[in-house]
Amino acid sequence: MGLPGFTARIRRREFLLGSSGFCAMGMSGVLSGGTEGKRIVIVPDEASGVTSAPSVQWALSELCRALEKLRVSSIVADENCHVEEGSFYIPVGARDRELRKGFGDLRIPCAPESLTLAPGTLWGKPALLIDGADARGLMYGILEVARRVSSHGLEGLAFAEAKTDRPANQIRSMSRAFVSEVEDKSWYYDKQFWQGYLAELANSRINRFSLNFGVGYNFPRNVTGDYFHFPYPYLFDVPGYKVRVAPLSDSERDRNLETLKFITEQTRAHGLQFQMGLWTHAYQWMDSPHSDHHIEGLNPSNHAAYCRDALALLLKNCPEIEGLTLRVHGESGIPEGSYDFWQTLFEAATKAGRKVEIDMHAKGLDARMIDIAVNTGMPVKVSPKFWAEHLGLGYHQAAIREQEMPRKEDGKESVFKLSNGARRFLRYGYGDLFQRGRKYDVLFRIWPGTQKTLLWGDPALAAGVGNSAHFCGAAGIDIFEPLFFKGREGSGLPGGRCAYLDESLNPKEGDYAKFRYTYRVWGRYLYNPDADRAETRVVLKQDFGPAAQQVETALANAGRILPLWTTAHLPSASNNSFWPELYTNMPIVEGSSREPYGDTPEPKRFGTVSPLDPALFSTVREHALDLLAGKTSVKYSPLEVAAWTEALAATADHSLSGARGTAKRPSSPEFRRMEEDVLIQSGLGHFFGHKLRSGVLYELFLETKDRASLEAAILEYEKARAAWESMSSRAAKVYKNDITFGSRPVEHGHWADRLPAIDQDLAAMKALLSSAASGTAVNQAAKALDIAKAAPVRPKFKGVHQPPGTFRPGQSLPLSVSISGPQAGGSTVAVIMHYRHVNQAERWQQTATTPAGGNVYKAEIDGTYTQSVYPLQYYFEVRVGEDNGALYPGFNSELNNQPYFVLQAS
Repeated sequence: MGLPGFTARIRRREFLLGSSGFCAMGMSGVLSGGTEGKRIVIVPDEASGVTSAPSVQWALSELCRALEKLRVSSIVADENCHVEEGSFYIPVGARDRELRKGFGDLRIPCAPESLTLAPGTLWGKPALLIDGADARGLMYGILEVARRVSSHGLEGLAFAEAKTDRPANQIRSMSRAFVSEVEDKSWYYDKQFWQGYLAELANSRINRFSLNFGVGYNFPRNVTGDYFHFPYPYLFDVPGYKVRVAPLSDSERDRNLETLKFITEQTRAHGLQFQMGLWTHAYQWMDSPHSDHHIEGLNPSNHAAYCRDALALLLKNCPEIEGLTLRVHGESGIPEGSYDFWQTLFEAATKAGRKVEIDMHAKGLDARMIDIAVNTGMPVKVSPKFWAEHLGLGYHQAAIREQEMPRKEDGKESVFKLSNGARRFLRYGYGDLFQRGRKYDVLFRIWPGTQKTLLWGDPALAAGVGNSAHFCGAAGIDIFEPLFFKGREGSGLPGGRCAYLDESLNPKEGDYAKFRYTYRVWGRYLYNPDADRAETRVVLKQDFGPAAQQVETALANAGRILPLWTTAHLPSASNNSFWPELYTNMPIVEGSSREPYGDTPEPKRFGTVSPLDPALFSTVREHALDLLAGKTSVKYSPLEVAAWTEALAATADHSLSGARGTAKRPSSPEFRRMEEDVLIQSGLGHFFGHKLRSGVLYELFLETKDRASLEAAILEYEKARAAWESMSSRAAKVYKNDITFGSRPVEHGHWADRLPAIDQDLAAMKALLSSAASGTAVNQAAKALDIAKAAPVRPKFKGVHQPPGTFRPGQSLPLSVSISGPQAGGSTVAVIMHYRHVNQAERWQQTATTPAGGNVYKAEIDGTYTQSVYPLQYYFEVRVGEDNGALYPGFNSELNNQPYFVLQAS
């Protein structure tokens, strides 16, 4: 007999990008018992309304493909193919009672993109139900089962109990940019690349893909490689205007649009939203005699109208475009305060006949610009940078650097009068965006300053970001993927974006394949920060077999080094200046070499560099002065950071060594790529650890002229130099001698060519030995030196604090914390509460707590301060005895938690 009472609801599916199902193939032992002739029956329920979605059909083809690789007979049931003896059933998107009755009282979560996988029975046979709240959730469920089958065989269909998963973040976006005609045309036109890349994003539970044009330069000056920089005339001829790109053939222009249509269609077919990034609306390049192209037919009188009509044509030709990301500050080529231009441009979205999200990059944004977007009636997002133009730890910086605090507007600099003036605090953070009653969503963006070319994958940090991505009700996060700016500013070179000397290391599928684990880690923990790490380890098992766990540990520890370094020591917030992967040496000895970073405090030397989070981390010089004064700061010190980075590097090295002995193919390109990048990052960890110590010791010398301090500083710097030389010598055999992400010296080159600057600085430090005082050092210098050489230790205590659910604006907010523990019980304890509105333009306040007995300390934020449109954040400074201090909650062992508390208004 057929499928009882159900076949009329089933229709054959023609799967996108794959087969339409696989009928009996003579399998043996499909399920337990080894009986031949059994088959797996996939039963999509047409009545659910979601199984016919292209993304679901594609996912079903992936599941069938996974079963086929096992030589398992599988069939997708329909009205023309009655299954008589199914061994195992997989009902999909089941809403029909008959399909669901063998699964108990199962409830499908209603949260968008959630999924359920549940074991049970169907028609008396074992079954696995796959369901989702919507098409995307159902797609994720099917892909999850396909992954399990690929990894574990038919055991992947076995579930002890129902599993439900739901997203923590509404938007989980991955961004790719076209910035180089030389390097980017190959992947842009490659249809096979797009199918593999988008499939990888979908499998990672990334739900939005953003393709970005016009971000190849910060400003339309000294332009050479300008392909797609002002994108519209590269795609079509706009009726009513005689605008064209010279030189560009009509056939190439038409091919560009045809390709963009394909990309947008495939993005939707893989269950992702498509976002179009348009970062430049300038049409004239200044001081650019060597530009590859120029725009003809535009002038100030028709510019705004042309852009509006061109954008309208783009939205019409590509109906899959669901949102626009726009740079609306001066770097767009449009002077800040040009409100009429943007109001005209937004008319294209208003008249598109569908919802088109307007996502405005936050830098330079003011209330009037937000109102113009909101008044279109379209959904509006404002997108600040998560950690300046870098990747920091998995929380939002407690404070921005002093350089980013508000300034008076400079009327002479009209192009950047907002972003360099009163709205400066939005350059590198969320600023004042989290106001109650706001009419926009906030979407964070991770810029590619810290991780540009090396393989990255730290599940702990990704989980921390996953928790922080919905901070104060934010919508989620957009990640500028690795290689985002490769070949930027006309620096593109032939031979592969990954810049390998050995071409066999270039992934055959395209550059994205190198970062498959990176995508999987980001997407999975943005979807659910509490996900089992085995779910991302499966990618490593495919490549490294039994070494997967060791590779995971090596990548996680190596991958945490640079975000920690970025958080604790940031010579420049700009990704165009500071590239910690390929660090340009900041001199410890002032004047020993040219200082490479502009936006860093005076005097410009290593010891004065600000942390990216100056509220929680101290500078090298601050810590040295504290040591000399016999003081202890509760901030995390450079010596603590040095110990952390070296421990991370040592763990990465040890785990990698173990992986070499157990990997199934240690000579494979996948292992070699991973190995080299882990070694470079661990080498950087050793270098930075020793250099931080050297910096502290050198600052002790500057204050005291103590020879012992200088000698100790030289010894640490020599160790740092040795770590760099060892790392760079190996990297010289792997990577090309010029890895290009821009035209400035700090944006390209190789690790080996950074060594002379280190040598120059070290030589200058040694030259100071003749001026150092010997035998006359003040006692405080000797004591400080002893402390600096010792392992840093923080007092151990237990803090307990239960944050109230909310607070009432205008009413005082009482708070209490309990402090106890071995080093707290027998010592004098003082607790200070630090608090601030969730507004980075403001400074932190503090108040002493009052002992209330039983190790409890109480404090209060008064009603005049709570009367605000902002949420509140706070943390506690705990002083144990005279010489010890720490922060509560502070950081956990994985450095991935939020080290303060946040309260929303009721």
